[in-house]
Amino acid sequence: MSCHPVQLRAALLLGLTLLPLAVLAAPAFLVDADWLADHLDDNGLIVLEVRYHPHRHYTVGHIPGAIQVQRFRDLGANEASPIMRFPSREAFQQTLRRWGVNDDSTLVLYDDASTALAARLYFLLDLYGFDMERVKVLNGGTLEWSVFNELTTDPTPAPKPGTVTLQEANPDLFVEWTAVYDDVVSRRDPRVVLLDARPADMYTGEVIRHSILAGHIPGAVNIVSLDGVDGQTGKWRDDEALRRLYASIDQDQTVYAYCHDGFRMGLAYMQLKHLGYSDVRLYNGGWSHWGNELTLPVVEGPQPYGGEFEM
Repeated sequence: MSCHPVQLRAALLLGLTLLPLAVLAAPAFLVDADWLADHLDDNGLIVLEVRYHPHRHYTVGHIPGAIQVQRFRDLGANEASPIMRFPSREAFQQTLRRWGVNDDSTLVLYDDASTALAARLYFLLDLYGFDMERVKVLNGGTLEWSVFNELTTDPTPAPKPGTVTLQEANPDLFVEWTAVYDDVVSRRDPRVVLLDARPADMYTGEVIRHSILAGHIPGAVNIVSLDGVDGQTGKWRDDEALRRLYASIDQDQTVYAYCHDGFRMGLAYMQLKHLGYSDVRLYNGGWSHWGNELTLPVVEGPQPYGGEFEM
């Protein structure tokens, strides 16, 4: 005999109460599928999907009414090199308006990549002064939604153009390569921590991706931001796990974070800000910039300052 979805959910929840439950991370911006299902038809709510493979918005499907975000075209600087420098205020504002965003819109972001892609969009909204109280992230993304809800391949109608007005980029939220070189590589300012959010094999140089050079920026410590997310569910780990992940960084230090194409560092930004780190800045261009500038120094291996930089 088949169960009605509501009965199935109740049975699962009843069963779960008999098991020890992990304490979930509690950022105010994280919402679950039930919350989204209840609010999906709210006036002013806009759902934005960022898929790793953009064609799956149409082939696999999307949450009903979700607007597609093309992660490279929409979230980068299309005429710059590398293209994943931050888009200008004017370009990003025009993109948001194309999605129908107004100053009083509520935005729900989701992806199929453990929040790493949605994190880039979240950071850009913060960078350009959008009201972050109006920004939510679906914890678990497409997997969370698909447990009890259907995806659709029906095209989302083009929205009425929005009127959102962004502010100039907040200079306290990003750095250019010159600051990284000065503060970390040259002066080794103890007040600054350079965080490489990439996988360990990219950090050491065993794997070269999105760059010509191998390794990491001298002085960078490797903390893989995706380790703060459960790989099976795509949901954030509990707050204690996040604190352990970043335990080597003091909260009174300034953090410069980077990754290879601008997404994992956005996840690190969200995690650190949630944990109470007040001064977190992203390297505009990241490893896609540094690792392709042949004159900038790199270190291979597991140590932040290795080889010539040990002394």
